[in-house]
Amino acid sequence: MRSYSLSYPPRGLSREEAARYVGVGVTKFDQMVADRRMPKPKKIDSRVIWDRLKIEAAFADLPGDDDENIVDFLLQGNHRRE
Repeated sequence: MRSYSLSYPPRGLSREEAARYVGVGVTKFDQMVADRRMPKPKKIDSRVIWDRLKIEAAFADLPGDDDENIVDFLLQGNHRRE
C-alpha cells in the first residue's frame, strides 16, 4: 500500500496542535478558550477538534498589533491621513 503525505495543512486540529499553532502551551490555550479569545472546539463523535480557520480569525483579532491594518483603513474611507 502506498503512503501519501498531506500537501495541505489539516483543517481540524487536536487541542495540542491548536495550542502549538497559536504558539502557546495547552494550559494557556485552555484559558483562551474559556475566556473566548479562542473558539470552542467541534465534537465529532468522541473527538474534540478545533477549526484551524476559526483559530486564525481569533488570533487575528487578538490585541497587540502596533501596525495599522491598511485594509481596515481603506474600508473605513479614511484615505487621507491628518
